[in-house]
Amino acid sequence: MKIKLSECLRPLVLGALFLGTAAHAAVKPLDKIVAIVDNDVIMQSQLDQRVHEVQQTIAKRGQGVPPTSVLDQQVLERLIVENLQLQLGERMGIRITDEELNDAVATIAQRNGMTIDQFRRALAHDGLSYEDAREQIRREMTISRVRQRRVAERIQVTDQEVQNFLKSDLGKMQMSEEFQLANILIPTPESANSEAIQNAYKQAVDVYNQLKKGADFGQMAIARSGSDTALEGGDMGWRKAAQLPPPFDSLLSKMPVGEITEPIRTPGGFIILKLNAKRGGQSVVVDEVHVRHILIKPSEIRTEAQTEALINKIHDRIEAGEDFATLAKTYSEDPGSALNGGDLNWVNPNSLVPEFRAAMSDTPQGVLSKPFKTQYGWHVLEVLGRRATDSTSQAREQQAMNALRNRKYDEELQSWLRQIRDEAYVEIKLPSANSDESASQAAQ
Repeated sequence: MKIKLSECLRPLVLGALFLGTAAHAAVKPLDKIVAIVDNDVIMQSQLDQRVHEVQQTIAKRGQGVPPTSVLDQQVLERLIVENLQLQLGERMGIRITDEELNDAVATIAQRNGMTIDQFRRALAHDGLSYEDAREQIRREMTISRVRQRRVAERIQVTDQEVQNFLKSDLGKMQMSEEFQLANILIPTPESANSEAIQNAYKQAVDVYNQLKKGADFGQMAIARSGSDTALEGGDMGWRKAAQLPPPFDSLLSKMPVGEITEPIRTPGGFIILKLNAKRGGQSVVVDEVHVRHILIKPSEIRTEAQTEALINKIHDRIEAGEDFATLAKTYSEDPGSALNGGDLNWVNPNSLVPEFRAAMSDTPQGVLSKPFKTQYGWHVLEVLGRRATDSTSQAREQQAMNALRNRKYDEELQSWLRQIRDEAYVEIKLPSANSDESASQAAQ
């Protein structure tokens, strides 16, 4: 199963998320090589361990577990692609430090409301060692960084693309709806002839007909899909319409929840989508505050005590009737606001440090705050106004930017994964896959 750190270790499925933990385990007696991958190998013990864990994951979801022969080929292909990325990471000099790994483990434990000791016990309960779990997290972090360097850094989205997207019919629809999807992909080779395409289409129609007769979508995805999400039952999570290739964007908007699409040709093959849920967009309203302040900083010639004494004196002078703006221009050491009389204009409180935000929240409009300290120094502030601002436009621009990047990333990632797989030397020694692999090599 593919590990995604953003989703890992859900409270009830701890063991399901650390797949491939035997990747570097000692070779057992009678162990054998099931695949040669460039400069590395995949052992039978690795494959067996991963298949076992996938079976456990599927069983925990309450789904029927496919035969081992079906899982062997799906899991081995996943291991091959992972192995290629790890080898590439090694050549690129990517290293995950122990400190980074410790932080990642602590974050996973915290997200599940656990201490590290509780996390260890939860892993042991699911038959996983803490050391193997750490190693799997390190592997996933390495793969993530490889993809970041080789795929994400190539993706650029311009302001003009964002504006064009927002003005398009698809963009307008995408801003209002989001879909939770699962998929089954019957792949076609890049250079497939008409016979291969027709054969893939027949397979897709067969899958579609079985689904319409009541077959479980997740089980069919595990058994038949060539998608990267096959072992997760085809689960794609939530997707905006802009992330989907036409004509799925318009089809899904009209489809009732629970329905599936007919097979549709895409560059990668024939795909069937299931709509599990929908949700719509909402207006984004942000509370803003118009505030001005005076900042005094400690320095080599001004001690902390002297700084506090000076801000207190300035506070008293304002309270006695002196002009705030004049004193700000004279004393404030915030270069961004001093010349404007300390005026920060309208600001989103969430963009400010906690101490400033708290003082601003506690100070009524038109009232001078008491002196307070932040990481920048000592302040006094005055709230000049409060308002609720509709920031839907800015939020939609950011959503559009993210959607376009995600769409480009998904396309680029799948293309890149196919490229490194095609360019690699891979010799599969799994008996059940020998005939398929030989046919594939002969076709190439």
